[in-house]
Amino acid sequence: MNKKIWLRVGAWLLAMVVLAGFLAGVSLITRVPTQITLHAAGETSARGMCTMDVATGRVLFAHNADQAMGMASTTKVVTALTVLENYADLDTKVPIPDAAVGIEGSSIYLQKGEQLTVRELLYGLMLRSGNDAAVALALTVAGSIDAFADLMNQTATKHGATKSHFTNPHGLDDPEHYTTARDLAKISAAALKNPTFVEICSSVEKRIDGVDCPRVLYNKNKLLKSLDGCIGVKTGYTKKTGRSFVGAREVNGQKIVCVVLNCGPMFPETAQLLRDADRLYHNKVILQKEQVFTAGDGTKGIALADFAYPLTEAELADLNIAINGNLVTIKLGETVIYTGEVVNIGDGSAGANAR
Repeated sequence: MNKKIWLRVGAWLLAMVVLAGFLAGVSLITRVPTQITLHAAGETSARGMCTMDVATGRVLFAHNADQAMGMASTTKVVTALTVLENYADLDTKVPIPDAAVGIEGSSIYLQKGEQLTVRELLYGLMLRSGNDAAVALALTVAGSIDAFADLMNQTATKHGATKSHFTNPHGLDDPEHYTTARDLAKISAAALKNPTFVEICSSVEKRIDGVDCPRVLYNKNKLLKSLDGCIGVKTGYTKKTGRSFVGAREVNGQKIVCVVLNCGPMFPETAQLLRDADRLYHNKVILQKEQVFTAGDGTKGIALADFAYPLTEAELADLNIAINGNLVTIKLGETVIYTGEVVNIGDGSAGANAR
């Protein structure tokens, strides 16, 4: 009898264990969906972010894009563009200034007495983030750090970056050295129109000269190997500014640049922002040179230039094209996105005259 009781108790306990496991599984299943965070296009944890179409300058995503902040070695985008716009002879060897040897932080370990070409120094600047390469370039181009910083500020202003100020070519912390995500995107977009800049910053590795043996430089930009179409651009980090990154991607001829400032997961977030931009925005050809097009009121014109613009499918339906005299204006909603000359051929009917 006692044996039967113990068997029944054991069976009951076993049933309770099985039931508890089943209920726990059901509870777990019901809780899982609440733990999933859906990704929203343009979402970021960066303190500042700007994602921009390179050809048109259209901002596709932005977050805190106009707040001035430090940007660490992403400064070197400005440094490289300043060199390329102010120094023509990239392939003649130049002596390394003594003041460029032993600069703190990232380095390509320049030595006294050696000579490198400006092109090689640019590779050291962009792939390995060499602070010594940055100083060598600045002194070679302008003679002093202050004079080169003046050139950097002129370069920034020329390309529409009006809320930035640069004091050095490497990005080491300085309270007077700052930019915004939007400004840095504008400067990077300008740089990405320079074939030499793209060739350099999109290189996964490069062998350059060295005193004892060639230096082999490996690019710090991890997206070059993990994101299809990635063409650069530059990493940056100091303890004060956090991690920053300028990334760029070219898909079907459309270049998009993304700047994230003070962003812990800078690589995955930049990759996702670039994918979001490519998924949502596509270059739409709106005008073709020498082709007849029709304005919203039925007036016809002959385009004198090509015009394409990154648009979502919904935005494409919201375009308004108007011809006034020999000018065409294209609006997206209430925003003018293009103005240019055309040949006005009226309504296209017999006897209609160009106005």
